[in-house]
Amino acid sequence: MATNRPLDIRWIRRYKAFYIAGVIIFCIQILLAYFFLASHDESRKNDRDFQSGKGRWNLEVADDKRRKEFRGDRDNVLGVDDEDNPANSNSIISELTRNKVLPDKLEDRRIDNKVPQISKLSNVSHLRLEELDFVPLCDITGKEAISAIHRAKTQYCKQEISNISCLIAEGLLYPKKLPHLCAISETGKSLGCFQDGKSKRLLSSYYVSLKFNNSPSNCVNLCLQSGFSYAGVQLSTECFCGNEKPPSSFQLPDSSCNMKCPADTHQMCGGYLTSNIYQTGIAKFSARSVKDSFEEREHDSSPLRIAFLLTLNGRAVRQVHRLIKTLFHRNHFFFIHVDARQDYLFRELLALELHLPNVRLSRRRHATIWGGASLLTMLLESMSELVNSAWDWDFVINLSESDFPVKTNAQLVSFLSANRNVNFVKSHGREVQRFIQKQGLDKTFVECEAHMWRVGDRVLPTGIVMDGGSDWIALSRSFVNYIAASEQDELIKGLIVLFKYTLLPAESFFHTALRNSIFCDSYVDNNLHVTNWKRRLGCKCQYKHVVDWCGCSPNNFRPEDWSRIQGTEEKNIFFARKFEPIVSQTVISQVEEWLYGPYPQGIPNLLSYWQSTYHYADLSPQTNDALVTIANSLARIASKQLSNPLCTAIPVKLLQIHTYLHNDQFEGSLILYEVLYKSSAINSSQLETMIKPKNFFKKLTSSGPISRLKVLSISSDYDQKEQMSRDFMQVIGPFSEPHAIYQWISGKDHANLTFLWLDPTNTLAEASYVYMDESASISFTKPVLKTPLLPGVWQVKVVLNSQIVAQTEFFVTPLEFVGGQIISQQQTSFLHNGPSQSYKVKHEDWKHILGDKDSDSANTLDRKAVINSRRFGLDLRQWIDSLVTRFYSVIKSCSVNLLNVSNCEPKEVCSATLWSTFAVDPKSQITSINKTSGGLNRW
Repeated sequence: MATNRPLDIRWIRRYKAFYIAGVIIFCIQILLAYFFLASHDESRKNDRDFQSGKGRWNLEVADDKRRKEFRGDRDNVLGVDDEDNPANSNSIISELTRNKVLPDKLEDRRIDNKVPQISKLSNVSHLRLEELDFVPLCDITGKEAISAIHRAKTQYCKQEISNISCLIAEGLLYPKKLPHLCAISETGKSLGCFQDGKSKRLLSSYYVSLKFNNSPSNCVNLCLQSGFSYAGVQLSTECFCGNEKPPSSFQLPDSSCNMKCPADTHQMCGGYLTSNIYQTGIAKFSARSVKDSFEEREHDSSPLRIAFLLTLNGRAVRQVHRLIKTLFHRNHFFFIHVDARQDYLFRELLALELHLPNVRLSRRRHATIWGGASLLTMLLESMSELVNSAWDWDFVINLSESDFPVKTNAQLVSFLSANRNVNFVKSHGREVQRFIQKQGLDKTFVECEAHMWRVGDRVLPTGIVMDGGSDWIALSRSFVNYIAASEQDELIKGLIVLFKYTLLPAESFFHTALRNSIFCDSYVDNNLHVTNWKRRLGCKCQYKHVVDWCGCSPNNFRPEDWSRIQGTEEKNIFFARKFEPIVSQTVISQVEEWLYGPYPQGIPNLLSYWQSTYHYADLSPQTNDALVTIANSLARIASKQLSNPLCTAIPVKLLQIHTYLHNDQFEGSLILYEVLYKSSAINSSQLETMIKPKNFFKKLTSSGPISRLKVLSISSDYDQKEQMSRDFMQVIGPFSEPHAIYQWISGKDHANLTFLWLDPTNTLAEASYVYMDESASISFTKPVLKTPLLPGVWQVKVVLNSQIVAQTEFFVTPLEFVGGQIISQQQTSFLHNGPSQSYKVKHEDWKHILGDKDSDSANTLDRKAVINSRRFGLDLRQWIDSLVTRFYSVIKSCSVNLLNVSNCEPKEVCSATLWSTFAVDPKSQITSINKTSGGLNRW
């Protein structure tokens, strides 16, 4: 019988160390293989991105030496100038769902009503389907699309983003290729194999390394998209672009180019310092030159007519009048589009149609946003209306309320007469692929909810040159007829689809259409504008609340920029931007006098400017309840000052509010309101009152660094680009976002300051940290405060070295109105009770400076805040009036229609003053047409 013998494992113990080492080595090999494959896939993805035109490969995979050799330092900063309607939703989506011709995958998901399976990639957020009242047409896994869907507020917008994302995923949205109608030769025609050099390249304009996706067709598409005439592939992975045809003396036998292409091993991609050269099919681009002046000839005897397309926003109606007055000629036409949300501007400008036969306002109004696709839609629709109108014009020039001419009308007409049938656009002047990346042309954007949502990458169509720059243009009649035709060709149809989902589409559509159409030889690289770019101030990502992108905007001209305007005198520059009289009217007057000479002596109010901030008839934009509350309170306070025992002035209706400036200095806000006089008879009248906020800033010491603090004010609307507050009345309500605006005097003192924000209960709500440098600068700090803000008197204390060295006060107004209606008692308990959560900053951390919060006085303030939150009706109005009286001064009043109510009305008639909105304003007054000059009379 056999016996069981134990297993001999001594050999395992003897070689244990080697065994463990082998296992570790094996695991490392598996890990390295995993990373290698992942890297390989990512590299292939990068190359696919290159082929799609996304424009990032040249920064990611090209080595530094090559990049410096062939690209050079071209990283100039990009110059970018500047209503939801379900009927405007994507026509492709509408057609597919209406006729049920969706692709199989989309059709199955739609008919079967199946919930799409969301990809479980670890680096992709999941689409929360429970938030949607619809079933997406496809599996949406892109992080940007998912983020946009979740951030959108309405189900309509969420579904629009979802639909577009699915169309892109299925390849149904964008055209894959568009025709280049300006071609001179066959695209992709081979010129042969050529010898290249290290120090001097055959094609030296652009270079990119494509490790996994290089091929002749891919390289040709890239070079064509970038506007180059020739493409060359070399060393298997390299792609070169240029405009100079290689000399025939450098040609080699085809066998010298013997390295296979990564994307197509049946083709050759050059060799070591040998290149396969191909034609892209386009000629070397050269912008058309222009004539500087016009010499009248018989065949050019017909007067040149300009259609000014004015795209207007805001409330600066007087500046619009001034612009039209300066440009006006009886031979020209003015087609005006007013933003759909600007009731006041549209209403005020309608009167021009009655007085001037060549002025017309569009009734097809769009709510446009910065960088939005709606801007291009608006421009194309307006141009279509111009084409179909009875007006006979030769050029269309688009302008905004921020533009102003820097040459006379006669000079403009003479120049354009010498250059008929050309098109004036300003190109970006940089490397095309860099422009594509900076401009976001390789991304898809969807506009809804007055926002441009970025939903992911996209593939640009092949076959065309991409171009762009400024959206301010001057186009010929023939080209406008072409792009705005009712029946458009394949190129224009494709470009309209492409730019419908593009950020800043107006900055590229017209340029790209010109470069690729039969009008390519009419391209003039000059949009007749000079723009006041100050990128240090203008590139602050100030539009992130309306676009998923970081954009730039030019600054307004001020008197200190005058030399730049003067520098246009000898150039073919006819307009400048931006001008804004609320920022500086002085420089506008300076330009006007430069062109047409000074106004006669004795003309009144040349230094005065009025701009509307409120009108009772406005439905849009939404009323600022805090502003209306304070203005009504000021009307009550001013009426009481006019009242006496014999008559009582009772305000019954707030009509308008204007901001009034003189010599570029804020003088006060003007409140127009209707009153009833209660005496032996009741008479109604309109009064206008000037008011001004009081200043509560004071320094508690005059020595040390704090002596450099010149200004400290609290406002809810700070313009970082212009370094000024646009809230001249300093209105802050429960849902405002206060800013502390401060200005230093230049000096050598440095300091770290703390701004402590104390609410009406003397509780520390926030601490802001500010650094004082040597410069004389205006800046701001914005506290993070929970809303609704507690109404009442707030304080801001400036702390330096544990001492309070300066302070100011402001007030958060309780609301008398909500949505234009009298506030209800239930609403007051919510809106006037402060935030529901406690402040994040701890009062105890600053107790050594602010004192103990648990003192008797602090408890009294807490009880007072509770009582105030319950005020309603007359009690609420009295509380509001007490706060307004403390923080505002009533300067003076006038009567619009003097009724001679005894001892009650103001003695001054508004039209006889120099400050009232009823005072004469010759700069902006539209008068009769001058029969001699054809323009409007200046006064």
